[in-house]
Amino acid sequence: MKNILVPTDFSDAAHHVVQVATTLAGPLGAKIWIVHVAAPDPDFVGFDAGPQYVREQRADVLRKEHLDLQNMAKGIRDQSIEAEALLVQGPTSETLLDEVERLKIDLIVMGSHGRSGLFKALLGSVSEQVLGASKIPVLIVPFPDRH
Repeated sequence: MKNILVPTDFSDAAHHVVQVATTLAGPLGAKIWIVHVAAPDPDFVGFDAGPQYVREQRADVLRKEHLDLQNMAKGIRDQSIEAEALLVQGPTSETLLDEVERLKIDLIVMGSHGRSGLFKALLGSVSEQVLGASKIPVLIVPFPDRH
């Protein structure tokens, strides 16, 4: 096993998922790829890119997400484990699966929010979609109980 992909949404439990992946990667000598799929740029009416303030706000969000990813990767490298961080845009599940192929990933380690009911019925679960479509093993890490 050479490459582990860790998708992150910067949720409270993302750190826990990274810890699990790091625990696996260390003894295997595997590289960790932390990937965040950013929301696609908003669609605007016509051919213009939209108002300047919207473009600036979106750029600020992407810069912060990029910095957060780089800090996560640095934390892993500080433990003597090879790590890289990527920020990509697109539909979340499909984009993650594209990165799996492009990076020659051997294992996906991802969290599950554990949502159910109407939310899941309407939007589905990224972890469930990836698990159903992946051609490689997927380790789903439940978020620790907050009680």
